[in-house]
Amino acid sequence: MSWSSNAEVRRCRPLLGTFVEVTVSGLAENALQDAVDAAFDTVEHLQNLLSVHAPDSELALLNREAHLRPMRVRRETFTVLGRAHRLATESGGAFDPTVSPLLARWGLLPRALRRKEAGDWRDVVLLSGGKVRFLRALALDLGGIAKGFAVDAAITTLRRNKVKSAIVNAGGDLRIFGDPATIHLRHPAAPQLLADTIQLRDAALATSSPCFTQKRWRGEAVSHLVDPAGRNPITGTTSVSVRASECWLADALTKVVLVAPHKARKLLAKYGAEAFILTA
Repeated sequence: MSWSSNAEVRRCRPLLGTFVEVTVSGLAENALQDAVDAAFDTVEHLQNLLSVHAPDSELALLNREAHLRPMRVRRETFTVLGRAHRLATESGGAFDPTVSPLLARWGLLPRALRRKEAGDWRDVVLLSGGKVRFLRALALDLGGIAKGFAVDAAITTLRRNKVKSAIVNAGGDLRIFGDPATIHLRHPAAPQLLADTIQLRDAALATSSPCFTQKRWRGEAVSHLVDPAGRNPITGTTSVSVRASECWLADALTKVVLVAPHKARKLLAKYGAEAFILTA
């Protein structure tokens, strides 16, 4: 084991429905290994709270019971819901985590998320004391913001462990501090090809594209991305990457750019973020 402060550690684990890679440097190797362990523990903790695929997660419990009674949730869950509600409000619903029943109908999310009636983000009420109430039987999927939130939390953990430089990459949603890095964007029509590069330093980047989950459902092209206004699938060979100060924000803003570019321009300016759009 090396005790040099110039050591670098890079490790990867399957989490958040993808692979999460953590690269760190600037401490002795044993300290870096401990920091990476702590970062993975942080991500796994959030996955256990916010996964729609785990029937015992806190989000799954909300989806089953929050329309029946106010429910107190963990601080992390309440924070993610608050940020999702803020982006939904500021985007006029272009970002809306309540479209998951439609994705479940298309076979892209578990059947348990299907609902007879559609709701929207305004049916999610955040109460004092960390309580949440649904005004109707909703099904939330926070995948459009929670992955970025988990990346940010991992970065916070690494900083707390005195790491000098780090990259946390969760399937293309990433954040970096310390040493700068060059990030390569894949071409939406040919993922094996590199279409552009972005220089990143002390910032986050997230990418959304229908290309990687697009499929046929009853003769219609669908994907995991939905336009909430018409409840229509977003398809085609387009990808949107957003550079922002935090990964949860970059993650959520990619959906707004895809759905409502005119609204996105104001939000990008407000948050000092930048969008990169690639089309075939």
